[in-house]
Amino acid sequence: MNRLIVTTLTAGLALPAMAENRIDTIRPDAPELAAYGDQAVGVREMTFTIEDTVDVVNTGADGEIARYDRPLTVEIWYPAAEGTEPGGTYDTVQRDGAPITLTGQAVRDAAVAEGDYPVVILSHGYPGNRWLMGHLGENLASKGYVVASIDHTDSTYTDQAAFGSTLVNRPWDQRFVLDRIEALEDDLGGIVQDGNAAVVGYSMGGYGALIYGGAGVTQASTEFEWGAPQGLLERNLTGSDSHAGLVDDRIKAVVAIGPWGNNTGFWSPEGLAQIEKPLLLMAGSVDDVSIYDAIRGIYDATTGTTRHLLTFEQANHNAAAPMPAPQESYAPNPDGSLAPFDHYSDAVWSNVRMNNIAQHFVTAYLDQHLKGTDTAAYFDLVERAEDGVWDRDEDGTPTDDDTYWTGFAERTALGLTFETKPAGE
Repeated sequence: MNRLIVTTLTAGLALPAMAENRIDTIRPDAPELAAYGDQAVGVREMTFTIEDTVDVVNTGADGEIARYDRPLTVEIWYPAAEGTEPGGTYDTVQRDGAPITLTGQAVRDAAVAEGDYPVVILSHGYPGNRWLMGHLGENLASKGYVVASIDHTDSTYTDQAAFGSTLVNRPWDQRFVLDRIEALEDDLGGIVQDGNAAVVGYSMGGYGALIYGGAGVTQASTEFEWGAPQGLLERNLTGSDSHAGLVDDRIKAVVAIGPWGNNTGFWSPEGLAQIEKPLLLMAGSVDDVSIYDAIRGIYDATTGTTRHLLTFEQANHNAAAPMPAPQESYAPNPDGSLAPFDHYSDAVWSNVRMNNIAQHFVTAYLDQHLKGTDTAAYFDLVERAEDGVWDRDEDGTPTDDDTYWTGFAERTALGLTFETKPAGE
């Protein structure tokens, strides 16, 4: 069937007057820890401003270095007060800037629950926005986390600008937002557990998370003509005082999904070895953006910490992180170019399926490192899921011969690999 016929047929399909675009779907075959937790979820929007900082976009190849006040709009999901009825919507835009509405569990400006909760920073790709991983934000908040998802200025669907800004600012945005969350003096600030946080980043968010986690960049990367002007990326240079000042004792774990950068020479093995934070990597085995072999190179070189690599076999760069493609994104572009759908989707895997698997593993990982929960069984896995043996007693208890992936129902752990390397290897 040729492109003209496909376009004609697709254009004839009527979309709902208002698509629901749910971000909270949990499939019946989702692994155990994907399910929403026991707590209702609230959400608030806040804007924090980094005052008088370097303006990478308006700095030329030579001359004066521009400065500006850098705003960061943040979506914050949090445990809501008991009795909060779940359900709410988000008005935002998709990849091409067209307006969309998303539907989830969180209630806008809901009363805050009692308690003391760790913080998770969510960091989108280039471009993206603070809702791209909203499915994970809601999900973690329901399990007792305060989750702050950043709109990274110069890197969103509506303000995408010079790539150098993303290269320089991404890890500093992450740290600044954590600073501001911990400094809140309102009811939300009252439930924030100071000094106990994690960062979860996708693509360029993963790039920033690795730098924030300890992996300074190479000298060569600070000199790329297409990168940051006038050596501004040296702020993130391995061995520099500025990078040493970025690395943060509050960060107890790093999750990098399809992290970009090792494919283009931003790290050396020596730089990656400086990461001492526990590290969970996720990637698609045919990622042709961040390049899967380069992500494996991160896994191999981060010898300063115990790390894991979860691989979605035959998935591309959109593995695990992006929310399900909005229904509006299915409409083809008039010029025949790829529809916005391509920004979210994978040709092999369902987004909901990948999201659920990511929710499961991220929950187990953060519970282990931020809450001290014993979730080791969820990581003690045979490398290839399909090699796991399902062998249960009549009451469902695993026998000594059972090696099926913990938390996965029979026949559902397929197409995945999970690898672990201890520090020093």
